[in-house]
Amino acid sequence: MTSCQLYLISPLEVGGEFPDRLRAALEAGPVAAFQFRVKDIDQHEAARLAAPLQEICREHDCAFIVNDDVALAKRLSADGVHLGQGDGDPREAREELGKDAQIGVTCHNSRHLALEAGEMGADYVAFGAFFPSTTKDAKIKADPEILEWWSSMMEPPCVAIGGITLENAASIIATGTDFIAVSGGIWNHPEGPASAVRQFFALLEQGKGTAAG
Repeated sequence: MTSCQLYLISPLEVGGEFPDRLRAALEAGPVAAFQFRVKDIDQHEAARLAAPLQEICREHDCAFIVNDDVALAKRLSADGVHLGQGDGDPREAREELGKDAQIGVTCHNSRHLALEAGEMGADYVAFGAFFPSTTKDAKIKADPEILEWWSSMMEPPCVAIGGITLENAASIIATGTDFIAVSGGIWNHPEGPASAVRQFFALLEQGKGTAAG
């Protein structure tokens, strides 16, 4: 059984001191991926903000994934792109970004969408939200059982996303999911992102013996 890994999602504010906060988080443990998620700014400004973060990810062997924007991912030579349901076809993204790009697809709480994404060549599927989130207004609620179903049946990895914190992560890790995606649970932690990452890794270690699969 593959043990669960940590996948960080950026806050919307990634300027100012955020690069230092990201570095602290990545130095605290081997984070698998970081998703760059910004809204309502032009591509030039997004690329400017992304550059130092991408370099920090490279230094720490952490995949740099762009949210929603294939053109920006291509411009940055990012490690991959994460597509929402309205953000394009994984096959077209593959054509643009090449065979080595990591392409993820949001599938909410739908087995059908997940199977479809897998058929279209997605490298991973994301399910959620599992809990209320301070980061994103989650209109769709997913049941953790969908993670168990996917993990036991399918080859591509799955990511659990949406409101995951230190207080509720254990039940999600226990499903056998390959990744937990965390945003507010890291960046809003009162002791800072490094402490939050270390505490998440302690949970992931505990979960190794109890996860399904």
